[in-house]
Amino acid sequence: QVQLVESGGGLVQPGGSLRLSCAASGTILRRNTMGWYRQAPGKQRDLVATVTSGGNMNYADSVKGRFTISRDNAKNTVYLQMNSLKPEDTAVYYCNLVNYAGSTYWGQGTQVTVSS
Repeated sequence: QVQLVESGGGLVQPGGSLRLSCAASGTILRRNTMGWYRQAPGKQRDLVATVTSGGNMNYADSVKGRFTISRDNAKNTVYLQMNSLKPEDTAVYYCNLVNYAGSTYWGQGTQVTVSS
């Protein structure tokens, strides 16, 4: 079993920055993909960014050039640096881990609100 604990959400003004963190614990297979998804009220949960244990990254078009995903394999932690935030980035952000045995895990979510 894997547990994911997110931190770093909050309220920020448009144009501001936030950094999300997600620490994984439990039985973590070495080969995995960690990432972030978000869900705004009344909408589906969408991909934000993912990074494999080998360092391959993938971003949603809407965040390219503004968000940066990174990970520390030694700490089993993934980060999301969010810059130039827009009101449309407001959502609950969920951490995700998929291991190569096919199991998927989710964090509890952290609220990000971009508003003046």
